[in-house]
Amino acid sequence: MTPAELSQALSAALRRAVADAALPLDPAAIPDQVHVERPRQRQHGDWSTNVALRLAGPAGLPPRQLAEVLARYISAHDAVAAAEVAGPGFVNLTLAKAAAGVLAKEIVAAGAAYGRGEELAGQTINLEFVSANPTGPLHLAGARWAAVGDSLARAMAAEGAEVVREYYFNDHGAQIDRFAASLMAAAHGWPTPDDGYGGSYIEDIANSIAAAAPGITALAEPEQLEAFRSAGVEIMFAEIKRTLHDFGVDFDVYFHERSLYDSGEVAGVIGRLKQSGHLYQRDGAWWLRSSDHGDDKDRVVIKSDGQAAYIAGDIAYFQNKRGRGADLAVYLLGADHHGYIGRLKAAAAALGDQPERVEVLIGQLVFLVKDHQPVKMSKRAGTVVTLEDLTDAIGRDAARYALVRSSIDSSLEIDLDLWAAQSNENPVYYVQYAHARTRAVDRNAAKAGVARADGFAPETLDHASEAVLLGQLAEFPGVVAMAARLREPHRVARYLEALASAYHKWYDQRRVIPLADEPLADNHRTRLWLNDATGQVLANGLALLGVSAPERM
Repeated sequence: MTPAELSQALSAALRRAVADAALPLDPAAIPDQVHVERPRQRQHGDWSTNVALRLAGPAGLPPRQLAEVLARYISAHDAVAAAEVAGPGFVNLTLAKAAAGVLAKEIVAAGAAYGRGEELAGQTINLEFVSANPTGPLHLAGARWAAVGDSLARAMAAEGAEVVREYYFNDHGAQIDRFAASLMAAAHGWPTPDDGYGGSYIEDIANSIAAAAPGITALAEPEQLEAFRSAGVEIMFAEIKRTLHDFGVDFDVYFHERSLYDSGEVAGVIGRLKQSGHLYQRDGAWWLRSSDHGDDKDRVVIKSDGQAAYIAGDIAYFQNKRGRGADLAVYLLGADHHGYIGRLKAAAAALGDQPERVEVLIGQLVFLVKDHQPVKMSKRAGTVVTLEDLTDAIGRDAARYALVRSSIDSSLEIDLDLWAAQSNENPVYYVQYAHARTRAVDRNAAKAGVARADGFAPETLDHASEAVLLGQLAEFPGVVAMAARLREPHRVARYLEALASAYHKWYDQRRVIPLADEPLADNHRTRLWLNDATGQVLANGLALLGVSAPERM
């Protein structure tokens, strides 16, 4: 019995109690899906609900009294072996063995669809992530946003959302000017300009451009700069796209910042805000009244020299996303972008839109450790540690898993020695090995003549390790829904580790293939269903993280 089925059964039991026991509770107050969760302590049953605590007020009854009525009615359900009231009004439920065990067959039948839901059905979500400047190879912060953003997109899509993965290419502004100047200097053999970009990749790009256009260094300086800008950005754009693709991350839209200016969208939105009175002049600049909409201060949109500030493009970009059908614009940004939360929501409000249409997720930095020493990096100095460096060191699967395993609210330290190790201390190895073990059990069962099709007796899954494993399997849909709803894909990784642990313990205590002196029975075949259900959930979860589920290890 899945949590969804159980929550529906609880709702039905409450409605029967209202009708039969004349409870003073409006049936409309009863949710279609009663919240259930796993108790922290196993002796408290398989599932627990606090619905009596939530509805005691509307019912005008003490929580425990309402819980006792609910326990009596839900106990009549064939799938419930026991319902007990605990604490101030919790109802703890123990499922009948057959009802709990049938989940294994349901998971195998559902296959890759198990765990998918409708939490975000009907929403079109524009998810922008990575968006690194095309001035150098992807560094570790970009790598983290690639892994987290792609995993979040997968979780959102699993919950029914139409997700548009978008990369915002910052090919307009001062950083591109410095990039072009750095390329031109490298082509001439000049020192790197102040605040420019150094490193061997700058020399490589400059030499490549000069080889493709031999006369470029003879052009006048303005033409040279534009030529190096155009060619350099194109080269870095292609390199970043290739790196991301190799990492398993592709985008639906690659949006160029410069197009907002070339198309007149920035000028149009500024004119609109001026007319609506949301912009005002002060000290020769134009300011957005963003503090009127919750921002901590007003923001300069047009600087005193007449040039557009970054926020001008941000405002036009949000308007562009909404015009393309996005119900929600989600931005995954770096630790130095906290100010964007208030300013983007204020921009939405100034445009007459709802601030809730903007959601900004702020992620923290990544640090590498090897041999117990920090691996230092400096993009400007050219000693950058790139995404490719990370994958070369520990592999793509380990890199993706390591980058997504922790909440983005915390800075992340990756121990290269740990994540390269083939041991149970390596979390991705531990989870992938569990999946490979389920496949090995399946292959060996086939050789021994144990087949799922020959029998299924869920009541035989009566060992404590089986109850724990079934409970873990039942939680997967809720984990996926929570990961999508809270924008926390790390929950999937942590869940997979708990599931792998439960599976390894079950494997050590129960046999799918009978011993030589033991007859083949339905309990062995039913355990094979449980084994294969576990393998399916491990594969489904790893797929949400963009990590492979190996057949052999």
